Amino acid sequence: MEIGTENNSTDSCPECNGQIISRENTGELVCRNCGLVLGERNVDFTHSGKRAYTKQEREARDRTGAPISNLIPNMELTTVIDKKGIKNPDLKRAVKWDTRMPWAKRNLLIATTELKRISGNLNLPTHVKMEAMSVYRKAYKKKLLRGRSINAMVAAAIYYACRKKKVPRTLQEILDQTSEIPRDVRRSYRAIIKELKLKAPNTDPSALIPRYVAELNLNAEIEGLAIKIVKAFTENFPTSGKDPKGICAGAIYLAIRMKKIDLTQKEIADVISITEVTLRSRYKELKKKLHINLSDY
Repeated sequence: MEIGTENNSTDSCPECNGQIISRENTGELVCRNCGLVLGERNVDFTHSGKRAYTKQEREARDRTGAPISNLIPNMELTTVIDKKGIKNPDLKRAVKWDTRMPWAKRNLLIATTELKRISGNLNLPTHVKMEAMSVYRKAYKKKLLRGRSINAMVAAAIYYACRKKKVPRTLQEILDQTSEIPRDVRRSYRAIIKELKLKAPNTDPSALIPRYVAELNLNAEIEGLAIKIVKAFTENFPTSGKDPKGICAGAIYLAIRMKKIDLTQKEIADVISITEVTLRSRYKELKKKLHINLSDY
């Protein structure tokens, strides 16, 4: 039996001028006299704007559970059997096996825990975590984890998500948060790109400069000049195969030389985590290709 309530609006049926009622179980607006359906799939706003201060109020106003998310290891409906009062040995055995977790769910649980830990340490936003978990699930369904570590695949998925969402995080920062061998993480990343046929944009070196400038205690003038140098270089010359950190280091060192600030190459290299040889190579390349003469400054 369907339940109908009177509509609070003053509108009447356009066919017979009858009274309009709403069916709560179907979300429809129907004429009481002729049965004409005036609206369907209406949204229930009865709980909107109401706050719950106690457990009873919260339970009374909850209509659904938590939203479905890739960050929840098990998105299926589950049933928990109450162990209290069970005396039948067969039922006890059933409860025991019901609590056992299959390997597929255990794998996703381990991966989700590791992903949340690394993302929390790096302060990654939610949409990056969602993208990384989505990539990991695809890799798991493609059976790419055979012979590969779960944690290495998670780190590779996070790195891909950061590059896709243009979040300025380097591979070294992710490697610092995991105990996996860097070689395994790089192999997992290449496997994800190849087997899932993904395209990841290159990391923009200019997005990394503000953080390095802040760590070196330099002013905003140096930051702006270094960003201009990097953008001028990336817009006119190919950067594929070059480490973005090296380009940043060369641009920052070139900027402080132009502004005559006393800062050694070793101090910059230690902060950015590169070698002094790489810094000098990128510095000379930027200076030569952009035709910058330090004597003019």
